[in-house]
Amino acid sequence: MVQDIGNSDGLPCWAKHCTSWKLRGRIVISRYHTIMTKQTTVRLPDELAEEAEALARVRESSMNQLVVDSLRAEIQRVKADEEFIARAKRLLERDKELLERLAR
Repeated sequence: MVQDIGNSDGLPCWAKHCTSWKLRGRIVISRYHTIMTKQTTVRLPDELAEEAEALARVRESSMNQLVVDSLRAEIQRVKADEEFIARAKRLLERDKELLERLAR
């Protein structure tokens, strides 16, 4: 039997948002939901997917971690690209002007 016992003060709950259950007389603490995540589906060409899976295996990592690491690296790269930042600012300014016109 699983009984949700929440986060009462009497439990050794060291994570702010942890969830605790009583399972067969034992307290089980889960920290799985302490970090907000968004699930996204990505369609990859077969060859790219195979190469990515092989890379993840060699790194002893998951495909998910490979994608997260790759996206973080790309975001850092474009943040350092002054031309990209200037182009983004121009587009944002244009979008702001369009939205202001629509709001009139």
